[in-house]
Amino acid sequence: MERDIYGNFSPTKPKWRKVAYGGMQPGFDDNHTDESFLEDMVMNANVVKRDILKVMLDSVSISQYLCIVTLVVLVWTYTLRSTINEKSLLLLDVSLLGLGFFVLLLTAEMLSFNLLLNCVLKISFFITGLYVLSPIYHTLTRSISSDSIWALTASLIILHLFLHDYSGSTVKAPGALEHPSFMSNISLNASIVASLLIASRLPSRLHVFAIVLFSLQVFLFAPLVMYCIKKYSFRLHLFFSMGVMAVTLAFAFTLHRLIFVLLLTLFVFINIVCPYWLIRIQEYKFEINGPWDEAKLCFDITE
Repeated sequence: MERDIYGNFSPTKPKWRKVAYGGMQPGFDDNHTDESFLEDMVMNANVVKRDILKVMLDSVSISQYLCIVTLVVLVWTYTLRSTINEKSLLLLDVSLLGLGFFVLLLTAEMLSFNLLLNCVLKISFFITGLYVLSPIYHTLTRSISSDSIWALTASLIILHLFLHDYSGSTVKAPGALEHPSFMSNISLNASIVASLLIASRLPSRLHVFAIVLFSLQVFLFAPLVMYCIKKYSFRLHLFFSMGVMAVTLAFAFTLHRLIFVLLLTLFVFINIVCPYWLIRIQEYKFEINGPWDEAKLCFDITE
């Protein structure tokens, strides 16, 4: 019991307690808060402070893969123009396959002989099946106009670039993609369909086999090779990326100067403008955490 302002005794009001699943407390509203409500408020607890140089270096991976896809499109263009014949394509396929295995041998951490033999057998079956199916791919889009093929191929390549996993989080082990995400599957399927559409416009079955093998080597194994290089040495990853950018710009310049200017502008936008925007936007990020947030349950399971 406690006295009121007139000296009379009145029932003691119970003290408010924060109850998670106790319902309403007698004498208090359901939205009642006391003076200690804002004492546990924390501002910007989970906001990550980013450095512009680190963001710029991380953005190199995006430009690197963009260059690789651009090189694939350039090879498609030169092949359709009959600048590159089927023998040159086959030589390019063998060179890329050997170079890819060489990089994996140098950079992969856990690459045993059994795993390497398993990869060789799978690739052999894959190449054999691709060669057998080449006549089907050659006549796949015979009844479709070329304009529709070019438009659909461009749309699929843009979809592939938009949904591609640039972080490399789905690449777990040499020769395999472990638990790929739904977006990564769509991106990969889009690139494969685009390759088959381009191959169906080539003059011979050997052309079809060579160009599809080249495209699938790049789209399937290039993310794995780049992931191994980046994990092995970030400096080597930067040198490799700069080299790929230089080669891409050189080939684009020989094809058309407008393409060269567009690619150069895109590289500047990705590697300089976008990181600068991200750092500037971070200044306006404001996050508040407190007792009103959802509780995070932690279970201590002991045997």
